[in-house]
Amino acid sequence: MNKVWLIMQREFLNRVQKKSFLITTILVPLIFPAIIGVLVYIMKKEAESAKAETVQVVDESGKFVFENSKRYTFVPLSMPLEQAKKAYNETKDFALLYIPPFDLSKPEGMVIYTKENPSIEKVGGLESILQDRIRDLKLEEYKIDKETLKGLKVSVNLKQINLSETGEEKSSNSGILYGLGFGLGILIYMFVLVYGIQIMQGVIDEKTSKIVEVIVSSVKPFQLMLGKIIGIASVGLLQFTIWIILITVLSTGVLGYFGLKMPQKQAMEEVTKQMADEDVKEAMSQQNSKIDETLANLSQIPFGKIAFVFVFYFLGGYLLYGALFAAVGSAVESMQESQQFQFPITLPLLIGYLGLFMFILRDPHGPVSFWLSVIPFTSPVAMVGRIAFDVPNWELALSMVLLVGGFLLTTWIAGRIYRVGILMTGTKVSWKVLIKWFLLKG
Repeated sequence: MNKVWLIMQREFLNRVQKKSFLITTILVPLIFPAIIGVLVYIMKKEAESAKAETVQVVDESGKFVFENSKRYTFVPLSMPLEQAKKAYNETKDFALLYIPPFDLSKPEGMVIYTKENPSIEKVGGLESILQDRIRDLKLEEYKIDKETLKGLKVSVNLKQINLSETGEEKSSNSGILYGLGFGLGILIYMFVLVYGIQIMQGVIDEKTSKIVEVIVSSVKPFQLMLGKIIGIASVGLLQFTIWIILITVLSTGVLGYFGLKMPQKQAMEEVTKQMADEDVKEAMSQQNSKIDETLANLSQIPFGKIAFVFVFYFLGGYLLYGALFAAVGSAVESMQESQQFQFPITLPLLIGYLGLFMFILRDPHGPVSFWLSVIPFTSPVAMVGRIAFDVPNWELALSMVLLVGGFLLTTWIAGRIYRVGILMTGTKVSWKVLIKWFLLKG
């Protein structure tokens, strides 16, 4: 065990003391807030300097009266459509809007002509203006005033309460849990894959540089493999922890600095200016109520338990797949040779990743979600995606035990391949060869 510890220490210090580690660990958390800050600043400046788009209008229905805004300037044309097209082509205006005579019950035939493909946001803005006008025309036809219509609007917001067997009530929010499961599942998938490939690369480098021949003269190949896996895991966990802390703090600071100037905030302010005072008060009241409810739901989430589970499955999944990556690294002599083995190894992890979206986030307590979260090869992604949905403790315990068992099994299998492959050079490796090395006695 002392030799494994020395190898772990060597792998850890070797990577932590490199300039590349320090640069990556510090720069990555700085890059994300910097990108957010620059993009928000550019969006803000672009919104401030943006000129209104000119839209020529041929309204054969005679039902529309367009008002200019900061976003659009409307130019009505009194000419046939074909003539209007020619006139439009001679200008640099954004679009030509054609409105034919139409039935209010079925408004069809409206066309927007542009010289280039417009963004969905610009087209959506014009559609919204047309929809609002047609809605007003329908209200007039049915002799319904806007106040009556407003009174008919109903908003239903189901308050979610989890009721335990003991009768204890706990508030919940599926949207928050979905986002939490989504984010944690993707993080596990990315980090297990990235650091697993790092193990393989490290083993290949040592094998091709012949350093390993010196090392195995004093330690067993299995001890070397185990120390390398755990050492790189420690580096990954340290780097991940630093990234989370720095990215969270710096991103919060950047968003706080630009918070009052965010484009979404400006859009909300423009909307509130067009609303009546009572509407604004009601909207603000509803918004504050939702914020309070969200904060209450967040306070009910067991973040301590989730953090523990995340770290456990990060390490467990990494150790399980790391052993397999180490075995492949010992068998090949270049990253190109390893390509044929990488996909079969990572396929179960990919299944867990796809299952996160197809099953777990849609039905976290369904049978497929259960099996994905207890099978060791898929559980690192699946269980982390489920944990926010209050997984029964017995399922969590079963999954953890099986993951530990899976890690021990893959380490044993990988160790038998590693002890032979790490000293083999010039051999054309295939799955048949790997099986032969695994079955070899000694």
